[in-house]
This record gives sequence, structure tokens and C-alpha cells, in this order.
Amino acid sequence: MADFGTLKGLTITMIKHPNSLKVLGELDELCQRAKKTNTPTVLFDGPVRLLCPLAPNNVNTMAGAAIAAHNLGFDNTRAKLIADPALTNWHIVEIEVTGPNGFSTKTRRENPAAPGAVTGSATYMSFLASIVQSFYKPPGISIS
Repeated sequence: MADFGTLKGLTITMIKHPNSLKVLGELDELCQRAKKTNTPTVLFDGPVRLLCPLAPNNVNTMAGAAIAAHNLGFDNTRAKLIADPALTNWHIVEIEVTGPNGFSTKTRRENPAAPGAVTGSATYMSFLASIVQSFYKPPGISIS
């Protein structure tokens, strides 16, 4: 959709236990509050570009999506980061895509994760699969 300019919106929501979030500044204060109150807390809701420097260890998926959604980019791809103290063994990523004529699709990935881990356990095999697939592609960057 990005290649044809029909991608109208992209929102990536990450929900993790506060101990799995490595955030800075005001986001860290909100994250600590989530721990103390034991309440899910929205740490950030806005452009991916603004979140990247505040959560550099937690935004790889969001940054990759903003690159793939090149007609929206880092300024128009929306990021939501939520600290949920009840989420002890999972990382959740929700993606919503909107397009022309009311088109919309949503996906939700539940990735098992050790308590306090920045990356979910299924991510490693996904990364390895990407490396293996790259052996069969021409040189350069390929987004499929």
C-alpha cells in the first residue's frame, strides 16, 4: 500500500511489563508510576520519530514499520507504548493499518517473554529466519 500511496494510517501499539521497558525522561517517571500503582499506563501516544530517542531499546518494531510505511514515515506512523504490570510473561504488539474507502485491518501478536526481557523469546527465531532468507536475496536491503 505504501508503494502505491494508498496507506492512510499505521499504528503500532506495544504493551509490556514496566520492567521490560528501557525508557528515558518523562516516560521513565510514568513507567515507575505504573509499577507503584499496579495499573496499565500509556507512556506514549504519538509519532514514532518522537518515541525513538525516549525508548531506543524498545522501538525496533515501530521504526521498522515506519520505514516500510515509507509514504507515512516516522512522522505519520503512530506509536503507542503501554506499561502493564499484569503482563509478566508476554509482550504484545498490535498493528492497525488503514487505507482507502474505509479499509482497515488489525493484528495482535503475543510473544512469550521472560520477566524483564526487552525482547520476546519468539523474536530470536524470527530474526534468524530473516538472516537465513537473506542468503537467497540479491545484495541490499529487502523488505518483504
